Amino acid sequence: MNRVFVANKPTGISSNSYLRKIKKRYGVKKAGYSGTLDPFASGCLIVAFNQYTKLFRFFKKSPKRYIATLHLGAKSPTLDTEKIEKIYEIKPTEEETIKKIFQDMIGEIEYFPPKYSAKKIEGKKAYELAREGKEFELKKIKSTIYELKLISYEHPYITFDITVSEGAYIRSIAQIISESLGTVGSLNYLERKKEGDFVYENEKFLNPVSYLKTKSNRYLKDISDISLGKKLRKEDFEMSFNGEYHILNNEYLSIIKIEDQTVSYLINNIRLDIC
Repeated sequence: MNRVFVANKPTGISSNSYLRKIKKRYGVKKAGYSGTLDPFASGCLIVAFNQYTKLFRFFKKSPKRYIATLHLGAKSPTLDTEKIEKIYEIKPTEEETIKKIFQDMIGEIEYFPPKYSAKKIEGKKAYELAREGKEFELKKIKSTIYELKLISYEHPYITFDITVSEGAYIRSIAQIISESLGTVGSLNYLERKKEGDFVYENEKFLNPVSYLKTKSNRYLKDISDISLGKKLRKEDFEMSFNGEYHILNNEYLSIIKIEDQTVSYLINNIRLDIC
């Protein structure tokens, strides 16, 4: 069966380990997920079975929304609870000061990803190098903060609600907040609430077409040309502008790319199992 749904990953388990539990529960051999959650983090994890695993890169998964709690004064190289080295006593601040910092952070920001992250350095994940004690530098990345709201401030804990672009690192953003308050800090809670329109609904099976970021297009010739994987011309489509499009053929889904005079298959003939 081809399936896609949102699982609710608990804390204390890696995304890979949780996926193994899901595979065993549903009795499937081929499954995957999109968007790794650290072991200490919980929440929305998009899971797909069989052919639907090919669709992850075509899903609209942004913006992402998280609830997080920042422990001010807690120093950790992982920027979370995994390796707390020291906790400094710091003076309380005003809620209005925090809200002003949050307001100033709205928009595009540039920062370094955490060294304990899955960013690749010459083919190796950064967290692997960090755990081996090796020195390395990461390049700055850019993310967009769409919304950043204070939920509560119970010194030294700040709980906030943040909506960001895909690929953002909440641990690093929390560190920026800490530095703006003149201290260090680490996350002790992180829950992903939403990815695009993907939200947790008790693992309800979803129609993948509803979550595609590609545009719907229509083939004007014999649709069996696509089923057979024949060479296609852009003139034979209802929309012929450059871009990526999905084509429905009864219970099958194909995704094509039109680029100048070329039409190429990105995915062909995925069966749309009815949920």
